Amino acid sequence: MEINFNNFFKEELTINDIQVAMEIGEVTSKELVMYYLFRIAKYDQDGPKINSILEINPDAIFIAEALDYERKTKGVRGPLHGIPIVLKDSIETKDSMHTSAGTLALENHISSHDAFLVEKLRNAGAVILGKANMTELANGMSNTMWAGYSSRGGQVLNPYGDADLFVGGSSSGSAVAVATNFTVLAVGTETDASILSPAVTNSVVGIKPTVGLISRTGIIPFTYSQDTAGPMARTVTDAAILLGALAGVDELDAATHKSEGRSQQDYSIYLDSFGLKGAKIGVFKNASKEFYASEEYEDESFKNAIQTLNEEGAKVIEDIEIPSFHREWKRVVLKSEMKHSLENYLSKLPSNLPVHSIAELIEFNKNNADRALKYGQNKLEEMVGLPNTLRNPEYLNAKLDDLYFSQMGIDSALKKYDVDAILFPSYVGSTICAKAGYPSIALPAGYKESGRPFGITFAGTAFSEGILIKLAYAFEQATKHRKAPNLTYHKS
Repeated sequence: MEINFNNFFKEELTINDIQVAMEIGEVTSKELVMYYLFRIAKYDQDGPKINSILEINPDAIFIAEALDYERKTKGVRGPLHGIPIVLKDSIETKDSMHTSAGTLALENHISSHDAFLVEKLRNAGAVILGKANMTELANGMSNTMWAGYSSRGGQVLNPYGDADLFVGGSSSGSAVAVATNFTVLAVGTETDASILSPAVTNSVVGIKPTVGLISRTGIIPFTYSQDTAGPMARTVTDAAILLGALAGVDELDAATHKSEGRSQQDYSIYLDSFGLKGAKIGVFKNASKEFYASEEYEDESFKNAIQTLNEEGAKVIEDIEIPSFHREWKRVVLKSEMKHSLENYLSKLPSNLPVHSIAELIEFNKNNADRALKYGQNKLEEMVGLPNTLRNPEYLNAKLDDLYFSQMGIDSALKKYDVDAILFPSYVGSTICAKAGYPSIALPAGYKESGRPFGITFAGTAFSEGILIKLAYAFEQATKHRKAPNLTYHKS
């Protein structure tokens, strides 16, 4: 016997839909949480077993009830009041849930602090519904590990196809939880393509903000230079609302200090249906054939996207060049910074946990190889001999090169062609934007004959989130591409 939910729950819900319904008493936050728990039970953990949710917050219903009562007695805190949100498993919460980045070694890790962004979400009235599965250690385990797999959580599936369809990494669970309507919103993190890739492959909106717009305090780290959290939603509007709630200066995260006076508390001010009219957009088409997602250039959906930009009044400059795009970016920065940052993080963990260093983590995995090493751990093992001081010349020169050539490449292209943003198919531009610490927004742009989602990415200079949201929203409103996956026919 199934619970009967009222007709309000039949469609994919936006923040505005929910707030209007809660204001007139058509639905409560408690009922909303129960609805999503029902869907998680039916489709994520049973039925097609999408497997995007790693853990459920046991207090979620209580929190929702308290927020419903607060709505009646004191009013609404803001647009996120009573709205369920799922967090990537690398984001710490001070509650009964664990934070493990998908590792078995940290499956019993309960943080003593909320991440800074979690504190902001709680203050905004959001309901933390649970933790999302992810690619283990943000794809820091093994070269052969399939995206969306973790030793603790297993494999996340793409709801738009069979079990072999690429799900995107490493915020795959966050993207899929949103795509399959297991939550209203989710928070992912990105070092390179970890928000953009799963957003594209699961037909949702993902914003990879300027590094420093959102605090990294309380997030299991991968790098210092490139890490950032970001919103994932079904609409640009909802992603913009969540971005405003997440942004803010954190005295414990030096990267956020540069955002003071440059971030917005409300990015919904950029939601303009006519935002493409008069906009200047450069299209980058020159990724090499070896480059991942380069085949997306030939997709009819990309050609249609460019046509839409023209029809909506944008000035489109095709075939722009980006100096340094084809540069051979070295992995020494990623490897050195992961060694340093993860080592520091592990060293501060409570004494009851089994690992406090990368060497101990490697050994733990070897001792639990049947569960922990399905794909091996060659990436972790490569870090053992690396220095822990971030002072060696190879690292320092590579870091300076990354920053200089990536930022110069994007900024010089924007200036040379006098454009507001650069358009890429899929997530082709993720690496150069990640190296620069610059923002990107990915959103749905159609579907292939097989049903696989197709997406596009707008990218810009530092703190140009408002411009990118404006362009993405206008494109979304002109096309209305997104379709919900048909879970009834999903093949697991």
